[in-house]
Amino acid sequence: MKKKRRIWVPILIVILVILMLVALGGMAIAGNFLFEFAVYPEAEMTMRDLLQEAAEAEGTDTSGGAYADEAKSWYEQGEDVSITVTNSGGASQRVGKIFRGDGHRYAILFHGYAGEAWQMMPYAQMYLAQGYTVLAPDALAHGKSGGRYIGMGWLERSDVLSWIDYIVSIDPEAQIVLHGVSMGGATVMMAAGEDLPDCVKCAVEDCGYTSVWDEFEVQFRSVFGMPSFPLLNLASMCCKLRAGYSFGEASSVEQLEKAKIPMLFIHGEEDVFVPYSMLDECYNACASEVKEKLAIPGASHGEAAAKDPELYWDTVFNFTGRFIK
Repeated sequence: MKKKRRIWVPILIVILVILMLVALGGMAIAGNFLFEFAVYPEAEMTMRDLLQEAAEAEGTDTSGGAYADEAKSWYEQGEDVSITVTNSGGASQRVGKIFRGDGHRYAILFHGYAGEAWQMMPYAQMYLAQGYTVLAPDALAHGKSGGRYIGMGWLERSDVLSWIDYIVSIDPEAQIVLHGVSMGGATVMMAAGEDLPDCVKCAVEDCGYTSVWDEFEVQFRSVFGMPSFPLLNLASMCCKLRAGYSFGEASSVEQLEKAKIPMLFIHGEEDVFVPYSMLDECYNACASEVKEKLAIPGASHGEAAAKDPELYWDTVFNFTGRFIK
């Protein structure tokens, strides 16, 4: 009897180990799928695809219709600009358009996840009307810009520094405001924690998230209806290995704790994609001596400027006008 037990014990151990390896392998595959789904634009299935399908199901015109044609046409009238940026993914090109204004005032505009620079044209027109020169780039792995993986604002913060250097190279007297929406807002907040040059006078973030982890956790529950553990943890590990950053380290909140420039925070009160509660989390974390916040009633994600343009732009230009002359 003892002999039989001795034979079966190692067999059971081997079976258990095999089952554990199969389970771990399955989770690793699932984690890699989620990583690619979120930040790899060339994946077979992406978050962008899902967002487009959801919009079509609701009867939304995902092409942008006449607005898109007009905005793209207007965007193409800008002057082509490009820079080379090096980050954990290597060196790649970023491209954009610059629209010349008067004097030494500049606005750099950062678009959202799965978007392109032409979508920032309504913002560009408002800054141009105030005499600003406007730079609107395609983000990393978006539009015509290079790069393999989306950085969700974390990798893009180095792009911000490179675009600032570009502006200073063409105008050493430049006074710059950074303005971003959604992922672009997170990009601005993450850049605010870096050692910015004195020419950056202030920043405006519109509906940015507290961290990539927090935002993906919201979307994970919304899209898959599942708790984030352990698959989101595995996806974050894959992101660290393949893209050079983890979802947790990509934190607007932690970067804002080091911020020094004046910051304006804007959020729509009906935003559920990047929850409205994140406005106060980001605002409260910001260490800047000068900071303001604006909540737009009735506005959902990315709709603050369209919902109440007068309040939005009066607030923006009253704020920026205190620091950029």
